[in-house]
Amino acid sequence: MMLVVASVIPLVGFTLVREYLDYQKAVTSSGQKTLELTRSLSLAVEKELQARIAVLQVLALSRPLRDGDLEGFRAQADAVVAQQFPGSNILLLRDDGQQIFNTLLPQGAPLPARKNLETIKAVFATGRPAVSDTFVGLVSRRYVIAIDVPVRRADGTISHVLSVNPQIDAFDQVIRSQRLPESWLISIFDRQGANVARNLNPERFIGQKAVPLLRERMLSKPEDIFETTSREGIRVLTAFTRVEPFGWTVAMGVPVAELTAPAINAALRTLVAGGAVLSLGLVLAAVLTRQITGPMAMLRHLATAANRREILNPPATGLNEADEVVQALYLSEMARRQSEQEVRDRSDELESTNRALEAEVDVRQKAEQKARAQLGHLYLLHQITRAIGERQDLNSIFQVVVRSLEDQLPVDFTCLCFHDAVDHTLTVRRVGIKSSALALELAMPERARIDIDENGLSRCVLGQLVHEPDIGQSTAPFPQRLAQGGLRSVVLAPLQVESRVFGVLVAARASAQGFSSGECEFLRQLSEHVALAVHQAQLYGALQQAYQDLQQTQQAVMQQERLRALGQMASGIAHDINNALSPVALYTQSLLETEPDLSVRARGYIETIQRAIEDVAQTVARMREFYRQREPQLELVAVHLNPLVQQVIDLTRARWNDTPQQRGVVIALRTELAVDAPPIAGVESEIREALTNLIFNAVDALPNGGTLTLRTRLVREDSGPGEILLEVSDDGVGMDEETRRRCQEPFFTTKGERGTGLGLAMVYGVARRHGAEVDIVSAVGTGTTVGLSFPIPDKTATTTAAPDARPAMPPRLRLLLIDDDPLLLKSLRDTLEADGHVIVTANDGGAGIEAFRAACDRGETFAAVITDLGMPNIDGRRVATAVKNASPATPVIMLTGWGKRLISDDEIPPHVDHLLSKPPKLRELRETLAACCGPAR
Repeated sequence: MMLVVASVIPLVGFTLVREYLDYQKAVTSSGQKTLELTRSLSLAVEKELQARIAVLQVLALSRPLRDGDLEGFRAQADAVVAQQFPGSNILLLRDDGQQIFNTLLPQGAPLPARKNLETIKAVFATGRPAVSDTFVGLVSRRYVIAIDVPVRRADGTISHVLSVNPQIDAFDQVIRSQRLPESWLISIFDRQGANVARNLNPERFIGQKAVPLLRERMLSKPEDIFETTSREGIRVLTAFTRVEPFGWTVAMGVPVAELTAPAINAALRTLVAGGAVLSLGLVLAAVLTRQITGPMAMLRHLATAANRREILNPPATGLNEADEVVQALYLSEMARRQSEQEVRDRSDELESTNRALEAEVDVRQKAEQKARAQLGHLYLLHQITRAIGERQDLNSIFQVVVRSLEDQLPVDFTCLCFHDAVDHTLTVRRVGIKSSALALELAMPERARIDIDENGLSRCVLGQLVHEPDIGQSTAPFPQRLAQGGLRSVVLAPLQVESRVFGVLVAARASAQGFSSGECEFLRQLSEHVALAVHQAQLYGALQQAYQDLQQTQQAVMQQERLRALGQMASGIAHDINNALSPVALYTQSLLETEPDLSVRARGYIETIQRAIEDVAQTVARMREFYRQREPQLELVAVHLNPLVQQVIDLTRARWNDTPQQRGVVIALRTELAVDAPPIAGVESEIREALTNLIFNAVDALPNGGTLTLRTRLVREDSGPGEILLEVSDDGVGMDEETRRRCQEPFFTTKGERGTGLGLAMVYGVARRHGAEVDIVSAVGTGTTVGLSFPIPDKTATTTAAPDARPAMPPRLRLLLIDDDPLLLKSLRDTLEADGHVIVTANDGGAGIEAFRAACDRGETFAAVITDLGMPNIDGRRVATAVKNASPATPVIMLTGWGKRLISDDEIPPHVDHLLSKPPKLRELRETLAACCGPAR
């Protein structure tokens, strides 16, 4: 019966233990599943927060907000609340928490200051979005949270914080979307452990702290599983996880009663079945026991005799099975006694030999393993050193190191960090591919910063190799961080060059005592090789940067020389162009003054011609000077860019509108002009010409049509009056990087025979003379934007152009005109005769000198002599000398196409009283004659 009891009771006990273990396994599995559900819910909460942050970030970039148009921005904010955040309110706050507007209150209502400033300060300090803890809203008088994002100025600094107070119900919807059992307890907590959302009794517990045990674990761990009691007094299996990067926590509680009920029922069933089996076994055992007790007593006697080393003849027991057992025992006892002695003798001999062999094998195996490990480490070190020696950039060096350690050492986690001696921190520079997932879990992705405290890191940055065989026993923050990822041992090797530690190599394994002394030595040697390779790469990078700087300097010098050569060559062309323009200029000015009966249309045409002549004259005057900085003697006037833009649009209309339409192409012109833009200091004709060139280039870049945009923008600066940006944009073919780099070089063109290569070079010269910056942004297929940034001058830096007033007219004079250009000579004579003067002309220098001397011989005098400079045989200098020798009191006025260059270079020829530039202006000519001979009375 005892056999039955001994057989059944262990079976029942085993079944109960097995069911208990299954219950424990089920509880553990339920805990892990619950933790997975909390992670899923935390991702949903993070997604909900990120979605609202993304909408706020887009709203923070709106143009009304950046332009200070709060009324327009409020309309946008109300639309966002209505469409995407029903029931929420959007606020704009200063750094002190003062509300600028609140969509929950009507416009003009008094706005309180927010008292919860933690996230506002964080946004201003870091420039990143932030999510607050729960607090009672000053306007809504209910528990709310705040999602804050920065609002940046044009220079990138933060001006305000844009905030939204979403309804807490939004997070209840996130909980309900998980479709979990209604008996489960689900809560979302903020960083302080206060309830943000709850599926059971939310009206009672929103804003209240979690139970003490749960709150203590939430504040100390990112996630955990344990049993606790809820606010309702229910015993629950709780799992929680943290919502990164906002610091919130999601917790789920499964009632323990739901987990224990199946196990209790199974145990009761097992006990009932075990009792029945035990009862039946006892009855059967009582019957069989009586039949086998006699033979068993005989066998016991024989066995006892054998133990006394006695050999008895086997008697008959009356039970066949027992008789066979007795006979077998007798024979086996005899054989056992014989073989036992033989085995004993041989065992002693083999045992002695085996001990000697085991000792020798153990020594050889250890030596072989050590030698094999050393050879493997040396080969791996050779491979890594050779690979990084062939590379010159830090990223590829680091990648080779971490990949080799992961694949061939191997390690479970590795990364390379740079040491910042000033901030006393480490910055993760490279993480192994296989270590990336674990790095995210440890909050150690690339570019993450790690504080150095009094632990292994502090010793490592001092140049020591640090080996922690079991980091689970360490209390330092960095080993604890690694332990949270399942790592148990770590080696920290310093990257050191010339006694300066600039980085740390981190290698870790999931097992305690995971690194041998040979592997630690290998990592130390590897860190020395890596440090040397990094130092060489940095030296190579510095040398390469110096070489690039030298190349850029050479290119700048070459470009300046090309510009200088172009200016010198262009000065020779300027004289001939000015001579050709002079008759047109004189007749145009004369028509505008002497023909009052001209129609409005005709007068407008002639004024346009006059403006174009002045622009051409300014252009040829600048052909030699466009590469220079603005000359100090250049008189600047206040130029308003918006009217100038409209003038250029009218002047170039045929180019961007009429001509493309003849080819069946449409170019849409759009203007975006700044309101109340202040004037700049400059020369209107030069800026008009530069803008014209930019429009022509933009039209050429739109062979199939498109949009041409002219834009002025006011850019304010804290340290000064700011700048006005004049931009010309097109959505045409665009330029590649090489073309963009060379586009301002003289004679460089991509238009073939149609282009001269001088357009952007002229724009560059105009910008330099006005102290402006040229910025070109272009990409193939997306178009080009050329911007000119003009500084806004002080009020005293510019002069306002005086209104046109008729100058003082000189008296009727007798004048001698000398020039080798017959058209200029005739036009100048006609114009001066129209003013009532008596004109004598000579078509070269020699004829002019003879005419002057002949008049002197006759006793006739000239009030003034007007002569050209560049003439064949006898130039203007010799003419002036001859006139002064004959009549020192006679004024000599030199009219030349090189006038502006001679004035700017202070090279006025001797004996010349006044120097004028071609094409001549009647106003300047009359003022000069009045200054020489006195005004008419």
